[in-house]
Amino acid sequence: MGLLENFSSGLFIIQSLIFIVLILVLKKFAWKPILDALNEREVTIVDSLNQAKLAKQEVQNLKAENENIIREAKVERDNILKEAREIKERIVGEAKDAAKAEGDKMIEQARQSIQAEKSAAMAEIKNQIGALSVNIAESILKQKLDNDGAQNALVENILNKTNLN
Repeated sequence: MGLLENFSSGLFIIQSLIFIVLILVLKKFAWKPILDALNEREVTIVDSLNQAKLAKQEVQNLKAENENIIREAKVERDNILKEAREIKERIVGEAKDAAKAEGDKMIEQARQSIQAEKSAAMAEIKNQIGALSVNIAESILKQKLDNDGAQNALVENILNKTNLN
């Protein structure tokens, strides 16, 4: 068993030496590229996470900005609607005032026209009454002055009144 034990111990030592050499070779040629690749991968992951955070923050900022724009648009819309209502009310008020003024003007013109027609009718009635009065007086005088004595008395009466005045 001595030889087998020596051989086993020698094999162990050779395997250990090969393992150490393999570790040294791997350390020199493989560990550095693997660690560099892992570090690069870690940096890439950290950068990606940071970019994701920035993108998330930018989305939140855009969302807040959108909400502000929508709020401002609603305020602007409300102001425009309020201004439109005010303009409408002003135009309607002006139209009512203009219609009232035109109505008042038409009423005044109608009053003046009625007054003018009334005055013309009164003048016509006076003329007709005057003509009728003259016709009545003429008829009465014709009846009273049918005889000569009544005519002479009337002439004397008028002459006496004229001399007195």
